[in-house]
Amino acid sequence: MDRRSFLGWVGVGWVASSLPVALAACSSNNTDTQAQTNNTATDTPVASSPRSDRFVVVGTVADLTQKGQILNKQSGVGPVLVVRNPAAANQLVAVNPTCTHLRCTVDWKSQPREFVCPCHGSKFATNGTVVTGPADKPLKTYQAKIEGNSVLVSSS
Repeated sequence: MDRRSFLGWVGVGWVASSLPVALAACSSNNTDTQAQTNNTATDTPVASSPRSDRFVVVGTVADLTQKGQILNKQSGVGPVLVVRNPAAANQLVAVNPTCTHLRCTVDWKSQPREFVCPCHGSKFATNGTVVTGPADKPLKTYQAKIEGNSVLVSSS
């Protein structure tokens, strides 16, 4: 086999061995994009622009009823977690779910009716105040209301 034939076969082998990698890279990007789209559609409602009264739609009443909470990390007012007020079921509680200790996302615990940080155990009352550290600053709170089938939040 001469040098020219050998280099030709090496080139064909390189192309043939690279093809599966290129196809896998294309299909994995498509799968990741689809998973992100599906995750966005089910877990986080699409962010909306603030209205003239500064309220932003963060989810639906159906989601709130079904899941017991709405977590929207990309709302027009920033990250927001909305739950029904345990003291008055017709009122809502909305906080920025970012823990003030190390910026983990807090979870709502219906019993004992508080927001809990899964990273270091900080606990916050429904009004955002610190119940148990290590966090020493309260969660930011928002005004929240229901209009029709929508849950709205305002930072002012």
